[in-house]
Order: sequence, then structure tokens, then C-alpha cells
Amino acid sequence: MPHLLTLCGSLRQGSTNRALLDACEALCPPGLSIRHYRGLGQLPLFNPDLSDCAPPAVLDLQAKVAAANGLLIACPEYARGIPGAFKNALDWLVASEQFPGKPVALFNASPRASHAQAALRLVLDTLSARIVEGASVTVNLLSKGMTAGDIVADATLAETLDAALRHFHRAIKEGHCP
Repeated sequence: MPHLLTLCGSLRQGSTNRALLDACEALCPPGLSIRHYRGLGQLPLFNPDLSDCAPPAVLDLQAKVAAANGLLIACPEYARGIPGAFKNALDWLVASEQFPGKPVALFNASPRASHAQAALRLVLDTLSARIVEGASVTVNLLSKGMTAGDIVADATLAETLDAALRHFHRAIKEGHCP
């Protein structure tokens, strides 16, 4: 069964982006599974000198990304860009042989996070990711304090996420990425 790996760009405990990704697990269509990567805060600062002998936290990230059929990313915007911790994680994936061509769906929790989304797309394009546009969505969770359960219970949000996940699942199964 294909599985998606979620990557949350926020380290914040009560992150809206984390709630969004957790809601996706509850809304996951049959025949697809979702696993969450939660080691962002344990990654050391990127150092290309360590590429040949990467620390265990980096090897764990790389192995999880390699094993996933697709990546589901939700990332906040800090100072009009990608948070440093998340950019650091992406930097550790630059030399990954398994990353090029990896299908990616971008879930954006705030319509105002357009600068981070643009920066994220640029980095992912550099990494040769295959962004699946029909599976990438923006929802307005800004300042709403919603939990994953609240998101699942909201019919409009649940329908939007369900449609995006189903599109992503089809794209991966049929090899139509993007």
C-alpha cells in the first residue's frame, strides 16, 4: 500500500500546520497510509562536510523520505520565508539520490503565507521534486486555533483535504506526477 510521509515546517507544539497534517491522517482515503516525520528539531545544522558520514537523525530523515511514495508538506511562513529548521531539513536532502522525482503535495494553512510557498517551491524545484498541483491546497486556518479534530469535523475543510488526498493518491498510483 502506498504511503505518504508528512513533513511539518513548524517546531511549535500547537502548530496549525501540524494539526492540518494530523487531520489528513484521519481523512486518508482507503488504500493509502500516512506516516508523520517528527524529528525536525533533532536535526543538526546542515554541514556538507558530514554528507559522507551523516549523523543518525539525518540518516533517519533520508530513509523515511526514500521509503515514502510521496511527501505531504505543510510549512508556515516566518519573516516572509521558510522557517530555518525546515530549510535545514531540506538542505540535508539535497544530496539524497531518492529525492529527485519524489511526488510532493503542498498544504498551506494560511492564504497569507504566499512568500514561504514561493520559496518552498523554488527549493523543491532545485531538489527536483515533482509538485502535484491538483493535490496542493491552501486553506484558511489563520488565527482559528483549530485542532486536527476540528478540521476533520468542518465539512468544507474535510471535503477540500479529502479531494486533495484522493488526487494525490491517484497521481501516485497512475504515475502522473505532476
